Amino acid sequence: MAGRFGSVITAMVTPFRDDYSLDLDGAQALTKQLLDSGSDGLVVAGTTGEGPTLTHDEKGDLFRAVVEAAEGKGSVIANTGTYNTAESIELTELAERSGADAVLAVTPYYNKPPQRGLIAHFTKIAESTELPVVLYNIPGRTSCTIETDTVLRLAGVTNIVGVKDATGDYAGISRIVAEGPPGFEIYSGDDAQTFAICCLGGVGVVAVASHLAGDRMKQMIDLIDGGDVPAARKIHHDLVPLFKAMGVTTNPIPVKAALEIAGRPAGPPRLPLVPASPEERQKIEEAMRAVGVL
Repeated sequence: MAGRFGSVITAMVTPFRDDYSLDLDGAQALTKQLLDSGSDGLVVAGTTGEGPTLTHDEKGDLFRAVVEAAEGKGSVIANTGTYNTAESIELTELAERSGADAVLAVTPYYNKPPQRGLIAHFTKIAESTELPVVLYNIPGRTSCTIETDTVLRLAGVTNIVGVKDATGDYAGISRIVAEGPPGFEIYSGDDAQTFAICCLGGVGVVAVASHLAGDRMKQMIDLIDGGDVPAARKIHHDLVPLFKAMGVTTNPIPVKAALEIAGRPAGPPRLPLVPASPEERQKIEEAMRAVGVL
């Protein structure tokens, strides 16, 4: 069964103009394009959306612009997690006022709280809003893991409804599926792990490659849901070169390069990120041609 937000949620890039200013028209156009090409919803101002380089005012403007463009077409999940609980609550309140359907809250990075700190942090965020809250567990980015027992405990909070999982811990994912409360959902947080996570009982993916292959990723998940795992596996294998290309350097540098190559530019990344090198662009273009998205 598809999750409450759908099965393919694109972690949307944030379009910038050449002077690095926020391109709200571009964000609305990209919103409509993604929701017309396989995406059921969007995560806004996440890692792929360069959330760390957006001001609070820019995030509010972006949330409102995407919500407006997505109305009636798909869900909007606003990334509001930071390493500061009070700031995360402020951003969550901003997302709620902006009309977002849910919020995504990443584990606090750099300060690396213990598990009891994570419980307190996420519980406070959830208590500050009526919106559904999705946890984001990505230790490769944050050096902080929500342990499986902690996820299961947080799943008991009324409006904590799921987790975006990029741990690669399939045993832990299996436990969450088996022991989590009804309605608590697991989304893959890594494109290449989507097939495995959905076979284990996950409901979908928060994806990067769906900027380019959303329809095929959705078909793969639908096939798993329908029991045709071999056909889904073939789509997974076919898309692996694209998944790999989206990781040739730090996300979202590759996907912004890919969009430009595809004739759908979303502007440059903001410092400290930099555009893809000629060698990286060549690898990205080769992968795009290999999987038939160019």
